[in-house]
Amino acid sequence: MIVPRFWAEGRIQERVAGKQITVRRYGWSDESPIAAQAHADQRTREAFERIAAGEQLNRRERKLAYNGAEGVPIREEIVERQGDTVITRNSYGARCLNTPDVLFVDIDFDEPLRGSVFGFALAPALIAGIVGGWTAKTWLGGLIAAIVVFAVAYRIGLARKRGEASGNPVPEKRAAERIGRFVHQHPDWHLRIYRTPAGFRVLAMHDVFSPADMAVADCFHALGVDQVYACMCRNQNCFRARLSAKPWRIGIGEHLRPRPGVWPVSPEKLPLRDAWVARYEKAAAGHAACQYLESAGNSARVHPNALAVQELHDERTRAHSGLPIA
Repeated sequence: MIVPRFWAEGRIQERVAGKQITVRRYGWSDESPIAAQAHADQRTREAFERIAAGEQLNRRERKLAYNGAEGVPIREEIVERQGDTVITRNSYGARCLNTPDVLFVDIDFDEPLRGSVFGFALAPALIAGIVGGWTAKTWLGGLIAAIVVFAVAYRIGLARKRGEASGNPVPEKRAAERIGRFVHQHPDWHLRIYRTPAGFRVLAMHDVFSPADMAVADCFHALGVDQVYACMCRNQNCFRARLSAKPWRIGIGEHLRPRPGVWPVSPEKLPLRDAWVARYEKAAAGHAACQYLESAGNSARVHPNALAVQELHDERTRAHSGLPIA
């Protein structure tokens, strides 16, 4: 797990075989901006030489948030460090806990929507329009049916895109059953179970793990973990848990400023960001990120690293506060 304090971008523009090639790469460091720039220049030179030799590589490295990066360190503002645990602010403004070896498992009741909300709503709307028009024997009837279905489907898609539970009790029951089966099959595990707005969060207390461990992959598969989360755990070599509310769940409709919210931002835009964060933190103070439900498993064993992370997690999420979760 790497969460650098400093970032920089390197750029090389040279002519090769009569063609101009421009290559950009990011660099990072915990030491200083100068060290970050030196790393960026080194990575840029290496990429340039490979591209000049004919290798098919992207000439520009995109500035991506956590869930879009592939092995590049976590590009988020560091809010706090507690030993190996790093608390960062993600691209939409919430605080997140990042740990290299304490296993968190997030289980969503409904599969999050990965594609376009518009595209998700369009297909059923078109079908409803055709069927409605044929039934009513008029294009107006088809249009009305299409509009109504599109509006309903769009709201459903938007909720799934935001990771909100549908209210259907069946997925929650199935998730609870998966946890129960896992505990029965792994009696030597000690788990803490939390309720999140859209699912369950499970924290392993009895041992520490590498994200690349086969036991972790088996656990993710058995519990039905979101594939993007599982992939990012492997790519970033860490486990992750959101500590504060999602902004849109606490009445903040405006995105983290400036957009797109990926760290770092230019110094002249920091006041805009700080103002948004202050407003967000004030609203988030009245909410918890999750609620502790129960412990499960026959083992009472507690690894000291897991205990330290659990105490930090429970305090920052307000898991025992009784506040509404968001």
